[in-house]
Amino acid sequence: MSTRKQVSTEGVTAGVLGAGGVAVWFFVADLIAGQPLYTPGLLGKAMLSLLEHGIEHGVLFNAAAYTVFHVLAFIGVGALASVLVDVTQRIPQIAAGLLLLFAVFESGFYFMVMALSKPEILGAIAWYQILAANLVAAALMGGYLWKRHPEFKPAFEHALDGSV
Repeated sequence: MSTRKQVSTEGVTAGVLGAGGVAVWFFVADLIAGQPLYTPGLLGKAMLSLLEHGIEHGVLFNAAAYTVFHVLAFIGVGALASVLVDVTQRIPQIAAGLLLLFAVFESGFYFMVMALSKPEILGAIAWYQILAANLVAAALMGGYLWKRHPEFKPAFEHALDGSV
């Protein structure tokens, strides 16, 4: 069993890895398109438009505001994932639920973005770019937690084969 400090540290690290993976994904995609910071600027504009009606900011401000939100959101998700992985040491059946949580989270996130988005703003970002970025984040976060918790693999296998 991990200590609270270990779980917290792992959650923050996993979250930063996920947020960084998404940021790098979109930064490279934006560089290839010849528009650095286009995606975080656009996402920041969309996010701020929900909070501030009619106030315009520059691309750097929008990108910075979105980056802060993005990192904090991923740290929250990383913390939740770290706690759940830790709980599987005591309750191995939860391991199978993590797979379901991942699928629901990915689907829910995508649909939430679409529901909250303003088509005139976010219509410029392809759905497959968002999906790919989230899969990069999930792979980085999951890979990190998988390596930190080698005891999780047998619990996961047992939970999936029904032997727990």
